[in-house]
Amino acid sequence: MRRPTLLYAILEKRGWLRYEVFATQLANAGIRAAKHYDNPRLTRLKNVTKTTYTRWLSGSQEPRGEAATVLEFWLGHSVKELLGPAPEREFVLARSPHDASLAAAHNLDILFDTSFLSVAAPVPGTGGVWHLDGLRVLDGTSVSVQMYEAAREPGCVVIGREDLDHLRYFTRSTRRALVLGSLGAQGGEDLYALDAAQARRQLAMPIQRLPIPAPYRLDDVTYALLWACLNVDDSLLADDCALHEEPQGLEFHLAHSRSAAARTAYGDLSSVGSLWLGSHVCAMFVDRHLKTTDMPVMWSRTQFGEQAAAWLLFRDRHAVLQLAVDRGSGLDGTPGCVLCVPEPAVRSSEPYERLLLLLAAALMESYGLTVWVSSQQEYSELPDFHLASHQHVVVADWLGRDAVWNVESVEGAGSADAFVQAVQQGQAQSVAGGVTPSKRIRALADYLELGPDWVRLVERCRELGAYGTAGLMRTRTRLIHTGEIDRALKFLGALDATS
Repeated sequence: MRRPTLLYAILEKRGWLRYEVFATQLANAGIRAAKHYDNPRLTRLKNVTKTTYTRWLSGSQEPRGEAATVLEFWLGHSVKELLGPAPEREFVLARSPHDASLAAAHNLDILFDTSFLSVAAPVPGTGGVWHLDGLRVLDGTSVSVQMYEAAREPGCVVIGREDLDHLRYFTRSTRRALVLGSLGAQGGEDLYALDAAQARRQLAMPIQRLPIPAPYRLDDVTYALLWACLNVDDSLLADDCALHEEPQGLEFHLAHSRSAAARTAYGDLSSVGSLWLGSHVCAMFVDRHLKTTDMPVMWSRTQFGEQAAAWLLFRDRHAVLQLAVDRGSGLDGTPGCVLCVPEPAVRSSEPYERLLLLLAAALMESYGLTVWVSSQQEYSELPDFHLASHQHVVVADWLGRDAVWNVESVEGAGSADAFVQAVQQGQAQSVAGGVTPSKRIRALADYLELGPDWVRLVERCRELGAYGTAGLMRTRTRLIHTGEIDRALKFLGALDATS
C-alpha cells in the first residue's frame, strides 16, 4: 500500500487535513507570504477546489505558480518533497515559526557575512541548517538548528510546554545541534541559542518548559564565539586520527635547533588542523629551548579573529602563556607580548573578528602579561618568536602561509638584533599604551574600532562571563576547551568601563 504524501502527513499531524480548515490556513499563509515576498498576488489563493486539494494530497497533481510559492513558504518544504512519500518512521513536527522570527533569523545573515541560516527542515522534525563560513583560516562548518517561539522571563527566555515533545525529538540525536529561542511572536527581535546537549540534559528531567539563559542572546559577541568554536572544533574532529598520529613522530624535529615543515607535506589536514599542529610543535619547541633563566617577551603576528581564536581555544597556546609567566619577567622587568596588527588588517576585518582579537589580548593580560600592539606594516611578516635576552631568540612561527611550523633557536647578539629592535619599537610605539590593563585594553578597542560600543561591550562580557559559556558552546575534541574564553570574558568584564 502506497505511503501517504508528506503533505498529507504534515496536515494530519497539525489537524489541518479537513478541506475547509486547509483552505483557511492556506489563505492566511498567502497573506503572510505576500507580505514577506512583497507580492500581492500571493493573497489570491482562496479558490483552490476540493478536487485540486485531493489531488495535491495524493501527489497526482503538482501545485504551480503562486500556490507552490505559498505552500513552500507555509510548510517549509519544497513542492517535490511535499508530494513525495512521507517518512516511514514516526516523526514529530515543530510548530511553524512566526513571521517576525523568520525575519530575525534572516537578519543574522545581514549582520554577519559568514552566516547562512535556514530554519526550514529538509526532513520533518530534523531542524534547519546554519552554515558558518570561514574566511582566511577557518574551513567553514554547518550545524543543525531548530527555532522555537519563546517568552521572556526574568533572567531567561522560555520555550513552553507545547514544544517539549518536538524538543525531545530534535535533541535525542547526539549530533551537533543548537536550539534557538525567538521572541518574534512576543514582539521581540532577539534570538537566543542553547547547545542541544545542554537542552537534552534538561529535558531528561520532568520539566514543564525549557529556559535559555538571557546571556545567550545572539549578538556580535556570542556570534563571534560560536563562529570560532564550532569551526575549530569540527575541523579538529575531522583531523582527529591524523593529529593523533603526527605528534608521535615529532621528536626528530624537536631534537634539532632548527626545523620547518611545508604545508604541502600535510595536504590532508584541514587549515585548522595544520594550524593546531604548527602551534603544538612550536609550544613543545619553546618549552625545550627556552631556559628557566631566560626572561621571555613574545612577539606574535596574530592579526585576525581566526588566528586569535587559536589563543582562546588551543590548549597548547594556553601552555605558552603560562610558560611566559613562569619563566621570566621580560627584558624591562615586564613579561608580555607584542602583537603586530597593522591598520590594513583592522580595516579588512569584520567587527566580530576584531572582538576575538580583543578577547585574546584580554586573555594574555589576565595571565599578568602586558600586551603591546605594533601597527607597523613592515613588521607584519616577522615570524612569531620569544625574545629571551638580547642574545637569545627562540623563533616559533605557526602562522606562516607556506609552512605548518618554522622553529629555530638563535644565539648571538648579531643574530638577535633585528628581533630586539622589533620588540623595542613595538613597546615604545604601542597603539595600545597605558599603565593599567584597563587602559591598554580600552586603547586596543579604540584602535580596533570597537571603542564606540565600549561600555556596552564591557557590560556584555561581564554578563556572559559571570554565567559561563558551557551551555552555549560544547567542545568535542580534547585539543581545545572554552575555559579560557570564560576567563577572558570575566577579565574584560571586570575592567573599568569609564576609563
